[in-house]
Amino acid sequence: MTLISSSLHFNNSYSKIWSWFSKETLRTDDFASLFFAVVGVFVIFRYSMMFIKSKNAKPQSPPGPRGLPIVGNLPFLEQDLHTYFTKLACTYGAVVKLQLGSKIGIVVSSPSTAREVLKDQDITFANRVVPVVGLLANGGHNIVSSPYGPQWRMLRKVCVLKMLSNATLDKMYSLRRRETRKTVDYLYANAGAPVNLGEQVFLTIFNVVTNMIWGSTVEGEAGANIGAEFKQVMSVITEILGLPNISDFFPVLAPLDLQGRWKRMSKPMEKLNGIIDNMIDQRLNVVKESGDFLQFLLQLKNDNDPKTPLTMDNIKALIIDMIVGGTDTSSSSIEFTLAEVINNPQVMRKAQKELDEVVGKDNIVEESHIYKLPYVLAIMKESLRLHPVLPLLVPHSPAEACTLSGYAIPKGCRVFINAWGIHRDPCIWENPLVFNPDRFLNSQWDFNGNDFSYFPFGSGRRMCAGTAMAERMVLYSIATLLHSFDWKVPEEDDKLDLSERFGIVLKLKNPLIAVPVPRLSNPALYQF
Repeated sequence: MTLISSSLHFNNSYSKIWSWFSKETLRTDDFASLFFAVVGVFVIFRYSMMFIKSKNAKPQSPPGPRGLPIVGNLPFLEQDLHTYFTKLACTYGAVVKLQLGSKIGIVVSSPSTAREVLKDQDITFANRVVPVVGLLANGGHNIVSSPYGPQWRMLRKVCVLKMLSNATLDKMYSLRRRETRKTVDYLYANAGAPVNLGEQVFLTIFNVVTNMIWGSTVEGEAGANIGAEFKQVMSVITEILGLPNISDFFPVLAPLDLQGRWKRMSKPMEKLNGIIDNMIDQRLNVVKESGDFLQFLLQLKNDNDPKTPLTMDNIKALIIDMIVGGTDTSSSSIEFTLAEVINNPQVMRKAQKELDEVVGKDNIVEESHIYKLPYVLAIMKESLRLHPVLPLLVPHSPAEACTLSGYAIPKGCRVFINAWGIHRDPCIWENPLVFNPDRFLNSQWDFNGNDFSYFPFGSGRRMCAGTAMAERMVLYSIATLLHSFDWKVPEEDDKLDLSERFGIVLKLKNPLIAVPVPRLSNPALYQF
């Protein structure tokens, strides 16, 4: 009876449903309602499954060009990496993956992705990748190469508080003034003739930095000889550091030193260590207090903090950091700036008008003037936009696997931040290839690294520690040279060549040769 009853009930229900579909009186909107209800349920179900799947799926690797077996993209890298990386971004987007032998490189080319690396995930990306020859140069004991941690914090604190603080920079103004006036005197003596302006600028800043480090331990001809020798040695070392090395891409081959980079680096490093050892020995034999950076480092070493001790290797590495970081970057920035101004006479005239109003043609520029020169500051900012001295900053390396703009980034890879490309992005900057300081007048852009459309000194924990010193030295030099002289291109040239030479530090491909013409009212103002 139960089975028969159930069967009758089913048949009755089926008949009702069928009769509902069979009614001649069925309305059109009933069909529409049913159709859309079914479609709605299907869509909700499908997107729910897609959402669940996406939550469980692993992020994909960033896009990038195909490489060859074993060597990957290495054979296709161009010499000027900053321009090559910019072209890759146009094809593959803001995050690009390159297979560099057995290593992975990630290129970041937009403000939003730069922000993720330098701010949002700053701690994760706070480490560096040290080249094999870099270990010979500094042993990983310096600020640039040290992994993020207690030792790095100690080294940075030492430099920022003792050498790069505003108090120290104020105290060292007389030194910067003296060396700058020496350069003005030299240029006046050679007025009307072509001079190697880039070389003079380098020597000026080199003398300032080395005097801050080891003061008057050596003077006169001996000091000049050490300066010249140091410059020559550092030029060779920075050149080797900038060369591609197969040992960096295939670490298993590093002991073989197939390209001879390690062997080639050994000789200049031996000479460099000899110079620094000699300076340290002389400092140790000085009884009186000198107050320079080297004396402070030696005293700190003797205090022997057991938690983060300062070793002699640290001291040597810090000295190299200060000299290379303080001279190469600042002198290159001044060279690019002056070359751009000389090629744009209207910019020079506008800057000189501001200088004449603030300083006067019967006076010389003092550092106290530079904060009253907004247009000269705008010139410096615009030059650093077009020619950031570290075009790819210093490569970062994540301490753990992470994601960047939704892409999987492996632990220990090299992350290149293409500041050069971002600074020239037409989506950010109007007429980006035109040198136009006016864009920085009354603008929000500065050097604090908070705006990732413009960050020539980097950003985050590993931001350049010498920003304050660079700003003072570069601004003071530019203001003095533009106030003291008109500048002309040599007769055989129409314009100065602004071609760039890529390296750790971006430099002019050809020497900056220009003709100084005195413009101040009194010749005595040029005397040292």
